[in-house]
Amino acid sequence: MGLLSLLRKLRPNPEKEARILLLGLDNAGKTTILKQLASEDITTVTPTAGFNIKSVAADGFKLNVWDIGGQWKIRPYWKNYFANTDVLIYVIDCTDRARLPEAGSELFELLMDNRLKQVPLLVFANKQDMPDAMTASEVAEKMSLVQLQGRTWEIKACTAVNATGLKEGMDWVCRNMKK
Repeated sequence: MGLLSLLRKLRPNPEKEARILLLGLDNAGKTTILKQLASEDITTVTPTAGFNIKSVAADGFKLNVWDIGGQWKIRPYWKNYFANTDVLIYVIDCTDRARLPEAGSELFELLMDNRLKQVPLLVFANKQDMPDAMTASEVAEKMSLVQLQGRTWEIKACTAVNATGLKEGMDWVCRNMKK
């Protein structure tokens, strides 16, 4: 599944650009997801020390996906990318139970920012192929996502390395894009 097929369904107004912010702790799978969406090789994914951006333009559509590194030293800079975001995608490593509270804390801090107040949230519960992975519903419960008020949000199980669940998540993104 490439971005082009998603772009064709993305907006009734093809002149509009869409800005998607892809965040999460380090090693959650953000860059692998980005590369899968762009139909790129994922055999050489390295930690993001800064950001990656993929822009795809075709048939009047333009989608900009910003993948920002998740290391603790980089997180204070996340706020520099909030402006004009149409959808926030937050990626969780479902095998890293010890860091789930940290992931939740970072997410809720993001959601408090006024620039993200009306922005729909998709949480990718990644690494579902691993035997010790928490389910999407377990992650939603442990992170208290059900307590989110006044925000369009969804959690989707996925496995970035084989793209399982990514299409379903991006379909949700297309249906819930900030107007």
